[in-house]
Amino acid sequence: MSSRASINILVIFTVVLPWLVGLSHSECDFKAIFNFGDSNSDTGGFYAAFPAESGPYGMTYFNKPAGRASDGRLIIDFLAQALGLPFLSPYLQSIGSDYKHGANYATLASTVLLPNTSLFVTGISPFSLVIQLNQMKQFKTKVDEAGQQDTRLPSSDIFGKSLYTFYIGQNDFTSNLAAIGIGGVQEDLPQVVSQIAATIKELYNLGGRTFMVLNLAPVGCYPSFLVELPHDSSDLDDFGCMVSYNNAVVDYNNMLKQTLTQTRQSLSDASVIYVDTHSVLLELFQHPTSHGLQYGTKACCGYGGGEYNFDPKVYCGNTKDINGGTVTAAACNDPNNYVSWDGIHATEAANKLITYAILNGSYSDPPFPFQERCNLQPIG
Repeated sequence: MSSRASINILVIFTVVLPWLVGLSHSECDFKAIFNFGDSNSDTGGFYAAFPAESGPYGMTYFNKPAGRASDGRLIIDFLAQALGLPFLSPYLQSIGSDYKHGANYATLASTVLLPNTSLFVTGISPFSLVIQLNQMKQFKTKVDEAGQQDTRLPSSDIFGKSLYTFYIGQNDFTSNLAAIGIGGVQEDLPQVVSQIAATIKELYNLGGRTFMVLNLAPVGCYPSFLVELPHDSSDLDDFGCMVSYNNAVVDYNNMLKQTLTQTRQSLSDASVIYVDTHSVLLELFQHPTSHGLQYGTKACCGYGGGEYNFDPKVYCGNTKDINGGTVTAAACNDPNNYVSWDGIHATEAANKLITYAILNGSYSDPPFPFQERCNLQPIG
């Protein structure tokens, strides 16, 4: 990213966004959020189905594991707070959930395409986007049947007043990347973007009118992939990110953007928004100190130290015997200084900065400034 672009994003983070709060509509157009995704936006669905979470996840905001693959809040949490809504309850969570303001269908390790393997073989979640869509359809049916009788459910007219968010596709891109390479992965990516577009159209038929799709992050900057994916030093850019993998992500994102443009044209009374979170994250990885952070491609929670602090033999929070000794992948004391939490997911600090960029609207196509739709609330 050019220095000019870096300055522009810095202005958005440090000057423009605090000004937005309080200069917007008195009420919010969005009464609920329905989210579809993977671990980047899962607020507890996976661990509701497969209880196994442990610290130090959740240490920053929740002070305990909270079903999130981060030290604290995710982008979807900050979006909900900014819109004056409670955190989204996972659809799969049977105890303590309240769905009056939406539901979260995301689960850790989910893919867009139906997996052809098992969670217990490769770690891929069974709750792909097709399954998440079917859960949404069931939810709407139950809401319509319940009327106003269940206080934990929204009114049946909520679906046209909701924001539908998508943050999914990373596992389709990365889960088999080391084995089949970039070329092998790219063969399936047209199906991925087509499935996202088809899902939007089905949600439109359920009453949805505002859809926001976050694009794929620069995985070539992630500590885990820098350790695990084959590459040589000539493939690293000046910031230590893998050029070939990031270029492949850009190709996917361009395909996604084009497909969403076509979807928007076919749904004339809907807002179909492409969000370039890739550019925001890339800026954070490349220039962390420009945004109040210190470490870009080094994980806060991990083992091994060095430039990445990531070892695939012992993930964040785990303790294992390695080479005759017991080691623990522990968290740093200052996750607020890191972009990467555990080598795979972003810290709360990074998620907050990304949310600011989303709320501003300038990273969206078409531009979608939230302050024109809602009285934005502080997300500190």
